[in-house]
Amino acid sequence: MGGRQVLAARRRLAQALDGERPEHELVAAARTVVAELGSTERLLELISELACGEGDPEGCARLSYRHVLGFDKLLLIDGGPRHMLRAHLWHPGAGAIGKEDIHNHRSPLASYVVRGRLTMELYEQDERNGQDERNGKGEPRGGGGMAAARYRESLADRSADWLLEPAGPARLRMTHVGQYTAGSAYALPAHTLHRAWCDTDVPTVTLFLETGSERRRHTDVFTAAGPHPGTVPKVPLDVAGYLAELGGLAELLRSS
Repeated sequence: MGGRQVLAARRRLAQALDGERPEHELVAAARTVVAELGSTERLLELISELACGEGDPEGCARLSYRHVLGFDKLLLIDGGPRHMLRAHLWHPGAGAIGKEDIHNHRSPLASYVVRGRLTMELYEQDERNGQDERNGKGEPRGGGGMAAARYRESLADRSADWLLEPAGPARLRMTHVGQYTAGSAYALPAHTLHRAWCDTDVPTVTLFLETGSERRRHTDVFTAAGPHPGTVPKVPLDVAGYLAELGGLAELLRSS
């Protein structure tokens, strides 16, 4: 299944990512290949082909949805356990339950900004794990990082809804903040804590590559915005809706 661009993208992903290798090598390879596939002309050809029904529209539609972090997540190529290539469409000012959440991933990732701009922050967890330091009088010292509630995120067995299990208090420190404009790429190991958002008044498009055959069973989610519901439904697109979203994305890229 697939037209010329779909087959070419699958071959390139397999060439770049298949085979066992250390995580740092996989991260570097993912960054290189997502930048290649994310060039506007090449990505437009791929998405236009997919919007005409090439590839696996039924299977990809089942794994495409509005993400809890506030963007549309469209699966383009499903490489099974080794890699998944997605287009993310970020809407400025769009509200979502988890739009401010700091999180990590099940496997190494790479992303290329095709259109617009993202801001991203990186964090590390304070070894105090949410406990305030005390002075000689037993009073909190204060300062030092951000207090947050920690959750373990997993997927429900039958519905694939997001399950959020409280895992206690935590404290995080920001280690990096950066802006990524069109033509920029970044890649992160699976455990890296981060959050990203569209910081422009126009839609942002990113090409997102998830890699790795040994994916973690859960991710870590940290929020300072108040408690989360225990289950967040994941509502997939139907095939017609999926193809329409791809068509709209192609038009957006043509206007860039």
